[in-house]
Amino acid sequence: MRIKMCSVHVKDPADAFDFYTKILGFDELMKAPEAELYIVRSPEDPHGVGLLLEPTDTKVAKTYQEGIARLGLPAIVFGSADVAAEHKRLVALGVRFIAAPTTDVYGTTADFDDTCGNIIRLHQD
Repeated sequence: MRIKMCSVHVKDPADAFDFYTKILGFDELMKAPEAELYIVRSPEDPHGVGLLLEPTDTKVAKTYQEGIARLGLPAIVFGSADVAAEHKRLVALGVRFIAAPTTDVYGTTADFDDTCGNIIRLHQD
């Protein structure tokens, strides 16, 4: 068994799709605007897990998304071979980081705002 797809709730799937593809560098897996269906995938793993950019169109989804963001928790964690380099690249593209990369016994992390209502964590171990 393997993970085929996971999702992250976003305020506007079309805007999120633009951010995740044009800024973060993910590849389009599926795009169906008429159905508000947008799925991306890492270019580093072209046969890997799809990420569904799911609309927060229910009260439960919106409450969950706002709640974890308010607590400062990441909605999802992306792996990076070099968090410092990725941080530098994304800052140059205008991404707002909550804090500079930090390193502890669990690895190096950096959290940023995905402009779609989420905190996203980069992690390098």
